[in-house]
Amino acid sequence: MIDRRSVLTAGLTLAGGLALSGRVLAQTSPQDQADLTRIEAYLNGIRTLRARFVQTAPDGDVTQGLALLQRPGRMRFQYDPPSPFLLIANAGTLFFHDAQLRQTTNIPLSRTPLGILLADRASLSGEVTVTRFARLTGQIQVSLARTASPGEGTLTLIFTDSPMTLRQWVVLDQQGKQTRVTLTNLEPGVAIDAKQFDYHALPSTGGG
Repeated sequence: MIDRRSVLTAGLTLAGGLALSGRVLAQTSPQDQADLTRIEAYLNGIRTLRARFVQTAPDGDVTQGLALLQRPGRMRFQYDPPSPFLLIANAGTLFFHDAQLRQTTNIPLSRTPLGILLADRASLSGEVTVTRFARLTGQIQVSLARTASPGEGTLTLIFTDSPMTLRQWVVLDQQGKQTRVTLTNLEPGVAIDAKQFDYHALPSTGGG
């Protein structure tokens, strides 16, 4: 059975168990810096995104569904049946609904690495610190943490290099548990009905 907290952090809710062969930012080359600039430009070019996702939880359980993203600050993870889970990010909060238990819990988006991905403007400096960078064959990986609170988790974004496309993200939460989300059938720039991010209909049980 999927751990509910791991689902929250996967939506990140956007990694001690993640082995990267890259260098810390202080040692990056001009090419690395150029790639980081490319990543910023790519992320800032995405205002909406629809994709299928496959999520691998820390215990190895796998679920899949439909992911919707609208920057700034909105995301929906609609899990395929028989999973009872629905995750919505909106209004600065991450809402997690378990239809089986008829419960909704929530945590501030600012307390999750997902807030980095959903920011109005993506920036890989200042409030965000690049902790690791790796260039593999046909792939670029960059690990990010909040500069002021690195202990709240790490978000690793994994891109194909040519053309640059976001394919995965990996989250390491405060407990050291790793959740991986793989994206397929990406459709950037699509129109998304704002009702998809409506959290008011979810029964609330307070903070997570």
